[in-house]
Amino acid sequence: MGRNKNNKQHASLPDNNNFENPVSMNVDDEIIEDVAATSNLTDDRTSADYYFDSYSHFGIHEEMLKDVVRTKTYQNVIYKNDFLVKGKVVLDVGAGTGILSLFCAKAGAKHVYAVECSHMADMAKEIVETNGYSDVITVLKGKIEEIDLPVKVDIIVSEWMGYFLLYENMLNTVLYARDKWLVENGIVFPDKASLYLTAIEDAEYKEDKIEFWNNVYGFDMSCIKKQAMVEPLVDTVDQNQIVTNSHLLKTMDISKMTPGDASFTAPFRLVAERNDYIHALVAYFDVSFTKCHKLMGFSTGPRSRNTHWKQTVLYLEDRITICEGEAIVGTMTVSQNKKNPRDIDIMLEYSFSGQHCVVSRTQSYKMR
Repeated sequence: MGRNKNNKQHASLPDNNNFENPVSMNVDDEIIEDVAATSNLTDDRTSADYYFDSYSHFGIHEEMLKDVVRTKTYQNVIYKNDFLVKGKVVLDVGAGTGILSLFCAKAGAKHVYAVECSHMADMAKEIVETNGYSDVITVLKGKIEEIDLPVKVDIIVSEWMGYFLLYENMLNTVLYARDKWLVENGIVFPDKASLYLTAIEDAEYKEDKIEFWNNVYGFDMSCIKKQAMVEPLVDTVDQNQIVTNSHLLKTMDISKMTPGDASFTAPFRLVAERNDYIHALVAYFDVSFTKCHKLMGFSTGPRSRNTHWKQTVLYLEDRITICEGEAIVGTMTVSQNKKNPRDIDIMLEYSFSGQHCVVSRTQSYKMR
């Protein structure tokens, strides 16, 4: 859901990123177009089925395939570094429509095992056959923790990132596959992911989404406001709303990390770059492919080209009046929800002591 006020065109990538811009390159679109055409397929499942098997619905895959930053980056990583892929055995974790498997097959992979646990695996098999890669790509329907491969693999490729980087907890599935199926010194695509935090002015939207519940046609519905504050908002933030620097919270090395590393507590310090008000903190992430001949990757930040991940907005209970050079300091704790490990619990402790405002507070959020 985008803000109507956010019509300004974002820059393709911020200056402090050294990634190649995937959109500016000449690449072959025919596979993306072929796979996106599956959006015409229909079935007779109900909304209840989609609740438990949401990735069976073509609409989710259509959105991801049409995310040019996401899909072109993977395509360029594989095609421009085909020396890493040629003659190698590849495991595609969470293959979806099989687009990454198709990229690897076209780049000369010896064999690709595409593992997908949703009913989209059936479509992926048909897509592989239609494009003439049945002899190279084997689609396996099931969970990576339950399937068996005939060999170990040289490369694991996966698009595992969720909102706030970690939502849906698919990262642990990739780490399981890495530990069980990747050869020693094998490659994981992507192999680095970094989570960032910044602060924004957002009075207009906070009024519309949060304060609205204080008076609904003359009735107090503020109990809903409390719930709205707890749930982070996934939305596109205008870069002009950014008031502070960006702070690196956590960098994850997918080649070496353990599953427990996805839960962490990290300090932050956000310094104002102008006089303004702070209504929310915003989280976003970058991913990178460091094993390429030239560093490649993309950012989901507000100063970068939009992706389907957008950004994650955490509204503050306080409106902070901040002057240039003043800083909000605190810690963010991120952990899996104990009842549903695909959900994320976020605890934010922050304090501010400025010329016009003094605040110290702890807030909790749940991504679900």
